[in-house]
Amino acid sequence: MTIYEHLAELAGKPVAEFDHESGGASVGAGDVAWRVETVFDGPEFGEVLREFVDQVDAAAVTHLVIGYWGASYDDHGNADPVDLLVGLAGRLPRLRALFLGDITPEEAEISWIENSDITRLFDAFPELEHLEVRGGKDLALRPVRSRVLRTLRFESGGLPAEVVRAVGASDLPALEHLDLWLGVELYGGDTTVDDLAGILGGERLPALRHLGLEDAEIADDLAGAVAGAGAPIVARLESLSLALGTLTDTGAELLLAGRPLTHLSHLDLHHHYLSDLMMDRVRAALPGVNLDQQETPDDDCFYVAVSE
Repeated sequence: MTIYEHLAELAGKPVAEFDHESGGASVGAGDVAWRVETVFDGPEFGEVLREFVDQVDAAAVTHLVIGYWGASYDDHGNADPVDLLVGLAGRLPRLRALFLGDITPEEAEISWIENSDITRLFDAFPELEHLEVRGGKDLALRPVRSRVLRTLRFESGGLPAEVVRAVGASDLPALEHLDLWLGVELYGGDTTVDDLAGILGGERLPALRHLGLEDAEIADDLAGAVAGAGAPIVARLESLSLALGTLTDTGAELLLAGRPLTHLSHLDLHHHYLSDLMMDRVRAALPGVNLDQQETPDDDCFYVAVSE
């Protein structure tokens, strides 16, 4: 799955498009992950979402994908899908998996996706086990508690530091999989290593087995952090990803010189700026590491995989 195509599945269920024009459903409401969306200058998203809960057996829906919901530059305005979902929470009592922002660049660049405070989702859907959010503009999160959340992913060209700090301050005893696309400062990605202290410390994440600190222009700093004494959570991980970012030989040297990473079943560094010699050293020390997509700087400029 990439940001250039719509999701085909979510948390183990195939995605089915809700057609608000034809209405009804040809599959069981609980058998699929439903995508609900509008189009540019199309019907208001709130209207489409209400038609969805009226026409599908909403009480049986467990997986939901929210696509394009409008924008401030759209004639129909920018709906707040979080507000709308919270208002309809009573109609969706079995919701377990949610992808917020299944929006491709043809519909809106990732940096254009206008989000809001997603904290309310945890109160409205206390049984939510899987949450993915795309886009960082206006995205907000306050520390939350969830006894059931197992997967949390943020895809962004610039993830606000306050969101990262909130994740680290949240009580998530069941969380197993965490991905953060940190992005670049130009698009709001102002996270520093210090902002990751709550996550790397791991006190509130006892079940975490995969950590992704990805798409980051501070990839070298992240490499030093995960390999240092201030990241005890790394010893408990089964997989670690610093992919999609601007990792250079400097960061790779820190990985090799720091705490051993040989316990990891998977280390993903794809989309990097390592030299051939350093790639050989990393492969020798960490068999099975993913070093695909070796990039070349453009006039000494290093680019993450996804920003705008």
